[in-house]
Amino acid sequence: MVIVQDRFGRNIIYLRIAITDRCNLRCRYCTPQEERERYSLSSLLSAEQIVRFVQASAKLGIRKVRITGGEPLMRRDLPSLIAGIAATSEIDDIALTTNGILFADQAKALKEAGLKRVNFSLDSLTPDTFSYITRGGCLEDVRRSIDKALELQLHPVKLNVVVMRGINDREIGGFARLAVGLPLHIRFIELMPVGGLDFFEKGRLMVMDDIKSEVQKYVGLEPYTPMTGNGPAKYYRIKEGQGTIGFISAMSCHFCPRCNRIRMTADGKLRSCLTESKEVDVRAALQNGASDQELRTLIGQAILAKPQNHRLKEGWGAGNSRIMSEIGG
Repeated sequence: MVIVQDRFGRNIIYLRIAITDRCNLRCRYCTPQEERERYSLSSLLSAEQIVRFVQASAKLGIRKVRITGGEPLMRRDLPSLIAGIAATSEIDDIALTTNGILFADQAKALKEAGLKRVNFSLDSLTPDTFSYITRGGCLEDVRRSIDKALELQLHPVKLNVVVMRGINDREIGGFARLAVGLPLHIRFIELMPVGGLDFFEKGRLMVMDDIKSEVQKYVGLEPYTPMTGNGPAKYYRIKEGQGTIGFISAMSCHFCPRCNRIRMTADGKLRSCLTESKEVDVRAALQNGASDQELRTLIGQAILAKPQNHRLKEGWGAGNSRIMSEIGG
């Protein structure tokens, strides 16, 4: 099996693919208050182009694919896209990140197409707070989607919770207790300056040590190494509980030494790191009929450009013209 390493010896086996920059929510930390120009539909990669790229990347050791957005369920060809990726023999894991608003009605078709597991972005268990954070989202739609994912056994079912001091930090205990009675994997994430830059304030940042201390008021934790999962979270099993708790400390503690991923934007640009502005143009190569070897050369360029660490503590950076919702979650 071919495994490609970056300059720092990290095995790159994980590809995150944004398939749209459009979303049916406008979360305050993700999307700025002012409207930004969207990619034209003609600039988005087709399902066939995405599958072709996955096939080429699989020859370089990519084994795990996560589909993101924007909100990926806004693309009607998502089931056929998943089916095409699933038909790539080297790919052994296909996951989805969604806000959950549209997931329940499509969940069965997505699983039948080859979806293995799902992450839900959910920052509040209180309808009013959820509506405030998302600028109008309906919490009940997400709850219904989580129930459906559990029913279909799309395990591990993960909930991504961005903790914001003064907004949803009082709900940390409620989220932690969810994983006692249900096989849910709750992942608390530090607020990062990646999207709604007008919303990001240091006073809203709650660092992971404080989040963990708050969790431990409600549940007992013991270290745990999950069987599946490719991300930056440090996991803990809940004593006498069904689920786990994970902590993603992007601001207070680098997880970069464990990073095994590259990502592709919806308009076909390959990035080695979320915070790096340098991109490799894959879309042009696909449109011009590039060979598999030419595609693999481009992938190799992106991997070799991967930095040792992100620089989020320095801010998003003037050279980074895209925000996270335009790059892919």
